[in-house]
Amino acid sequence: MKSVGPLIWVVLLAGVFYLMIIRPTRNRQRAQQQMTERLGVGARVMTTSGLFAEVVGFDDDAVLLETAPGVTMRWTKAAVARILPEPDAEDDSEVDEPDSHDPADPATDDPDATNPDSTDRPT
Repeated sequence: MKSVGPLIWVVLLAGVFYLMIIRPTRNRQRAQQQMTERLGVGARVMTTSGLFAEVVGFDDDAVLLETAPGVTMRWTKAAVARILPEPDAEDDSEVDEPDSHDPADPATDDPDATNPDSTDRPT
C-alpha cells in the first residue's frame, strides 16, 4: 500500500498540469479558429501587431487587408487578433466639450492666481 502514495501525487500533478496549461491553450486555439472562420469581407479587424484594417479578400491561408484607400496588404489569418465591432451611427455625434482649463494660460492653473491678496506671505 506504500507504493500507491507516489502514484497519487503523479496523477494529481498531471491533473493540475492539464487544468493549468493544456486546457487553456486548447481553449485559446479553439477561439482563434472560430474567429478566423467568422472573418468576412468588409469586417474591421486588428492584427496581433496592432494594425487596424478592413478585410477585402482572401487567399489560401492569407487575408487581404486594406489599411487605407488603395493600400492592400497580405497577412496570414492567424495574424488577425480580433474582429472589431461595427461603429454605431450614434457614436459619431458631437464630441464632449473639454473643460475650460487652458494649460497655456497660467491664470487657469491656480484659482487664487487672480487675487494677489489671497497668497500667504510671512509678515
